[in-house]
Order: sequence, then structure tokens, then C-alpha cells
Amino acid sequence: MKGKIGVLGAGSWGTALSIVLADKGHSVNLWGRNQEHIESLRCTRENSKYLPNAVLSQNINMYTDICDCIKGCSIIVLAVSSQGIRETLEKIKGYVSKEQIFVNVSKGIENNSLLRISQIVNDYYPDNHYVALSGPSHAEEVCKGIPTTIVSASKSRYAAEYVQDIFITNKLRVYTNPDVVGVELGGSLKNVIALGAGISDGLGYGDNAKAALMTRGIREIARLGEAMGANISTFAGLTGIGDLIVTCTSMHSRNRRCGIQLGQGKSLKEAVASIGMVVEGVYTTKAAYELSKKFKIEMPITNEIYKILYDGCSAKESVSNLMLRSKTHEIEEVMEDFIDSW
Repeated sequence: MKGKIGVLGAGSWGTALSIVLADKGHSVNLWGRNQEHIESLRCTRENSKYLPNAVLSQNINMYTDICDCIKGCSIIVLAVSSQGIRETLEKIKGYVSKEQIFVNVSKGIENNSLLRISQIVNDYYPDNHYVALSGPSHAEEVCKGIPTTIVSASKSRYAAEYVQDIFITNKLRVYTNPDVVGVELGGSLKNVIALGAGISDGLGYGDNAKAALMTRGIREIARLGEAMGANISTFAGLTGIGDLIVTCTSMHSRNRRCGIQLGQGKSLKEAVASIGMVVEGVYTTKAAYELSKKFKIEMPITNEIYKILYDGCSAKESVSNLMLRSKTHEIEEVMEDFIDSW
């Protein structure tokens, strides 16, 4: 199955996916908003700014005109930051046909509206199929052909399986899942916990602390996800615990690297500037904090990371707050059924 695919966003992930798709024989149109950056890609066939040493084949066509980029494409890949999704959809208004499938690879929640990406896309294009493509997948490894597994999630089985067929290779295995809510939330909220894991590393804490953060973090994610309509089993899969593991432990993770610098005493502005790319977890922490209040879900790790980012709370003070919380059972929802007879 060969097709023409438009990739909107010439950062690391958009570039990596373009390389995978082009290597499989698809014709790929890659759009970026910065003309100088796109001209550099055309001339050098390398994204030295975001994904150095990865070669872009001649099957990848570069565009600065976003409407020309998506013309005639069966799939439109949204590879811009979550906070830039709405602006990008505005740019292509009037140029999208109902047959085109949106595939979102951004991981985040829109601030202020607290909408997931599928909800934003649905506001603009309710008649188009939508797929969330997510999972433990660093662009730096995917572009090198290192074995990776991801999930194609859609309410439409046809769309999920169509995108599965388009993207799957002998190095990139794609599973399907009907739980769009869970897949989107898992991919977004793990960035909050990854900031915390980085902060722990920056403070000089060890494996014990990070394991605790990750384990309790996935409980927070699952609690909020279930309240928002997700299938709780999704969080035990690739877009839940899988994505959480890779983002909390790898130096490829911008969120972890940002957290490390926060733990070492840098300001949020300094830490983000040193990364040089969007740190999605910074925005998602604010959204997650507000969602926890909206759905009345207890999320102590998220609350403390929010305080560090936005209230100027010290990282060590936040760790102390977490350790000295009121005593409780490990899995509260399960223990409620047994506590009277224990």
C-alpha cells in the first residue's frame, strides 16, 4: 500500500516519521513554518537542527506553503506542538477534503480549553477520520531503524487499521486500539511525571525514588483517565506504562532533561531555553493540574510539580510534601473492597 502523505511539522518527530514513510516507498510532503529551515533541509537533506545525521531521501518534498503540502494527500500528519495544533488547523481551513485522515503524533493537552487533540480536530473537521499515533518512540531511535512499537488509536476501526498498514515496517510495529481518550491522555500526562523523574535525578536521588515516582505516577494518570472516560487497561500498555518508562529514563527525553536542570536549581525559563525545543510537559502540567480540580481527582505528584513550575516551590520541599502525606493504602480503589475485613 503506497500513498501520498503530508507531514505538518519539520521538527524531530515529523522528520523521523517522514524518513520512515519515505523509506517504505510513500511520497511524503514535509511542511515547516520557517522558510530558512526548510531551505536548509532541501539543500542538505538533513535536519541538523532537530535530528542530526538522519538523511532525508528524495521521496520527501519540502514545503513552506501548508496548503500545497496537503494537496492530494490521503493522510495529514499533525507533528506540531500541542499548543500549535489549533493555529495549524486554521491555516488549512477550506483546503481539507472529507476523505483525508488526520493522524496526530503530538502529545499534549491544550491550555485554557483543556481539550485533547482529537477534540480540537473534531471542532474543525467533524466528518474526517482521526487517528492518534502514540507510544514509546524517540525520534532519534526511530530514524535509525531501532525496533520500536507504537499504537494507532481511532474510534474508526477502518482508520486505525489503514494507518497501521501505512506506518508498519519490520522496524516499526504498529498496534491498534479503539481507546482514543486513554491513548491521548497516556501520551500527554507521562510528560508531567517525566519532569518529576528528571527533578529527582537533578536532586541526586537514586533508582528508588524514580521507581516510586513512575509507579505512583501511572496511578495518577489512570485515575484521571478513568474519570475522563478512558479504558483503564490502556494505561498498562504501550501508551501508558510503556511511554512513561521511556520518557522517565532516557536522555532523549526533553521533559526529563528539563526536570534534571530544575532539580539542579535552574529556573524554569533557563531550563526550557537550554533544551532548545518545546517541552510539552511544562504546558501539560498546568492542564493536568486544572483537570484534576475539574474532575476532583487526587494527583499529588502533579500538584507538587505544578507548584515547582508555577508557584516557585523548591524541589526538595515538594519531595518532603509527598513523603509526609497522610498514610494510605497502596491501591486505594482495590483496598476499599477489603479494608473492613482486613
